[in-house]
Formats: sequence, C-alpha cells, structure tokens
Amino acid sequence: MRIADGELRREVGLAGAVFMGLGSIVGTGLFVSLGIAAGVAGEAILVALPLAALLALFNGLSSAQLAAAHPVSGGTYEYGYRFLGPSLGFSAGWMFLLAKGASAATAALGVAGYLYLLVGRGGVGGVAPDAGVAAMHPGLQVGLAAVAVILLTALVVGGIRRSNQVNLAIVGITLTVLAGLLVVGLPRVLAEGFGPGAGDGLGRWGTDATLLHATALLFVAYTGYGRIATLGEEVRSPERTIPQAIWITLGVVAILYMGVAAVALATLGAEGFARATAETAAPLQVVAGALEVPALAFLVGVAAVTAMVGVLLNLLLGLSRVALAMGRRRDLPGGLARVHAPTGSPRIAVMAVGTVILALVLVGDVRMTWSFSAFTVLVYYGITNLAALRLPDELRLYPRWISVAGLAGCVFLAFQVEPVYWILGLGLMVVGFALRWGLRRWG
Repeated sequence: MRIADGELRREVGLAGAVFMGLGSIVGTGLFVSLGIAAGVAGEAILVALPLAALLALFNGLSSAQLAAAHPVSGGTYEYGYRFLGPSLGFSAGWMFLLAKGASAATAALGVAGYLYLLVGRGGVGGVAPDAGVAAMHPGLQVGLAAVAVILLTALVVGGIRRSNQVNLAIVGITLTVLAGLLVVGLPRVLAEGFGPGAGDGLGRWGTDATLLHATALLFVAYTGYGRIATLGEEVRSPERTIPQAIWITLGVVAILYMGVAAVALATLGAEGFARATAETAAPLQVVAGALEVPALAFLVGVAAVTAMVGVLLNLLLGLSRVALAMGRRRDLPGGLARVHAPTGSPRIAVMAVGTVILALVLVGDVRMTWSFSAFTVLVYYGITNLAALRLPDELRLYPRWISVAGLAGCVFLAFQVEPVYWILGLGLMVVGFALRWGLRRWG
C-alpha cells in the first residue's frame, strides 16, 4: 500500500515496541557500563542500579503520557516545541543528536571489538585477562565498524517493517544467552556471595559522591526506552501501546541488570570486574570464562555482538526520526523531512545520520562518550519532564509529582559527572543555536 508523501506507516504493535526498547537498551549499557560503574563505586552499583531505574521510570512515565497525548516522531524535540517553546524544543533535539550520535559510533566500534575478540581470540574456551580491543589494530577496528554502519544504514533505509523483524531476532538471541549466564551464575551468588572486596562499596555509599556519579552513568544504560516514543507515528494505538511498552521494557531491563551485576560481582569482585572492563572491553565475556562452563564465553561473545548491532540499528532508527522532525521545522535542512512513499522510510534522514555516525567512527576516539552521554541525556530527559508538567489535566495519565521528581533527579545528576563533560555539552549547545540561526537566516 502506498502512502502520502511525508507520512509514516503504523507498523509496530506492543510486542514490537517492547523489543524495540529492549534492543535499544540491552547493549552497550549492559556489556560495558556495569563494569565502568563498578570501577567508580564498587559493589555500590547494586544501590546505584535501582536508583537509576527509579529515575528512568519517572522519565519513562513522563515520556509515555507525552507520547500518548502527542504521538508523532521526534520524541522530546516535538514535546518541547508543543508545550515549552521553540528554544527548549530545539535544545532537546540537539542534545539527543549529540548524545546518541556518539553512542552509535561507540556501538559500532563495540561490534568491531567484540567480533575481533570472538573470532580472533578464541573465545570458546574463555578469555585471557589481556585479550581485548586494545590489542586490535586501529585500522581493522575502524574498518569493521564502518562496514557495520554502512550495512545497517542500508537496512534501515529499506523501511521499518524489515528493521523491526531483524530487531526481534537480535533481541531474542541476546536475551536467550543472558538467561543462560544467569542460570549458571546466580547459584554462585546464592552459595558464595560476592567476590574479593565485597561490601566495600556498599559501606561507603552514604557519604561518598561516587554513588551519585555511578547512578548518573547507569541512568544512561536505561534510556533506550525513549526510542519507543520517537517512533510515535509508527506505533499502532499509541495512546495505549507506548505506556505499556515502556513499563514492560523497564521492568525486564531492571531485573536483567541486577541479575547480571550480581553474577559479575560474585564471580570477579568489583575490582576484578572493573579491571576486566578496562583491559578487555569485554567484561561479561571474562565473567563467562571464569564460570568455566563449556562454550558459555563464546555464546556471551555472540550475544554481545548481536546486542551492539541491535543498539546501532535502533539508534539509526531513533536519530533519523528526530532528524526528520527537525527538518520539518527547518531546525535542520528541510530535505531531511522527505519520506519515501513506497517504503515509508525517511531515506534522506537515515542516510544523513548514517554518514554522521560513519564520520565519527572514522575520525575520532569515542571511548569517553559514555560520560558525555550521561550529561546530554540527562538534560534531554530533564526537558521531557518539564514538558510533561505542562500537559493539560485531561491529558495527564500520572500524578504531577512523578514529573517533578524526574526533573529534579535529571538536573541534579547531570552535574555529578566530571566537569569537562558538562562544560563541553553546554558549549556544543551554543554551537547548535548558532547553526540554527545561520540556517534560518541564510538556508
């Protein structure tokens, strides 16, 4: 069926929306950020994880009621425009593109690194402590990452139905393998408790700001549910489907994160888990190798690769829809708003986003992107909560205090990351407004 120019198809039901959210979340956050947070706060990540999940729930409920009231592509960019004004709307869209564009490049490099570790290092029998992406030739890693970006961009250009089918397969593989890791590892948690140094992080959480830093980092690991809202024009019955999908997605992910973190801490201890992240860039493969179950490390490596591919796929989808929405208002070039009628895909926006991600892969080091993403994503969701506070009472699904708590949490945690990242984020915000002004004046 052909559709009118500029319209998107409603192809996604509840199951598809949930798997879209899971595919956006279960990736870099699970396979990398847990180890980074363990290096910051030790076993206190078991406190930081539920705190981050609670803030994500507040933000998710704000996103859900906004998406139900205003079901269009673009997420908080559109909500900001509608309920707060052009400046805050543009701020949300620009921050989203900054944060998730760099995260997509990180995911692409992660695909290359895990694939190299899986194939080149013989992950079947376990992983040596020094086996990691650092040993990989930079040119090979960049080349593999570039191929991943190009192939997935071509897939997304073909339309959301095909992309959604691939996403279902990716998430299914990842969740099946992680379930196996939990089945093997959780008995060790129950029998032996945590590894060397257990309790050290928990003992200092009440006075040490590292807990807040870890919470800010781990919050980013939950934020893929926002991809559900950015696909508002392509979800069937959005007023019902979007809130349900966000609730289900966050519940599943919170349980998964706590279980995996507990297994990792019981197997390696906080210090060993953090060291594995720094030395191998594949900490869960090290955890699986330490459990000494045949083929488990290999299967975890496969799950890591598929999960990173899923993250990249969903980021291409979400970023292209925000670029489309910004193109409609001339905050970005208007050509990005064109939709290819036979496929229902915003092809120009997808190709533009793919090109930007490819440039980030080819040009620079994005190892520090996670901290930068923490600041920019927290600003983005702060604007989400602010927009939700402006909803008319007849459109409100949840009490106002939820959005107030979400806004306060986002603003507070945004400045718990290292100052260099929020200074950089604020500077790039100024650059964004300057570009917008130039486009509207001379574009």
